[in-house]
Amino acid sequence: MGFYSDADFTPDISLGFLCKRVHQLAQSGLEPVFAREGLSYVQWHALISIYFDRGTTSAALARDLSYDKGATTRLIDVLEARGWVTRHREHDDRRLVALKLTPEGRQIAHRTRARVLEAWNDWLADWPDADVAHTIATLQRLRGTMEKVTA
Repeated sequence: MGFYSDADFTPDISLGFLCKRVHQLAQSGLEPVFAREGLSYVQWHALISIYFDRGTTSAALARDLSYDKGATTRLIDVLEARGWVTRHREHDDRRLVALKLTPEGRQIAHRTRARVLEAWNDWLADWPDADVAHTIATLQRLRGTMEKVTA
């Protein structure tokens, strides 16, 4: 028998609903941080993905953002036009176009990341460190299970 049943399933105990709601609240709470830098949430997410080498190509960035390739290309166009990202062909495989942050893009990602950390630390101020670590470990475990099942 599984954890959930028709008899007691509500949004307040749905992992999917709770994760989505936490994400929505965080995104809403962080919008002023991004607005200070003249970025949207998605633009920041793209910069951070490139910053941490998760989105080093358009296809990798699309996967990391859960975006389609066309929308990702338009996003990269905007980031490049703003002077935050550059594209260049890989020497080993000319079909691959690598994404790199410019010095300005790196500064914005770093500065905004510091403000995001501050916001999360404020939200978690009354949580014991052990609870935060446990929540992170549990969500990482859930992510791993879901990645295995959907692969």
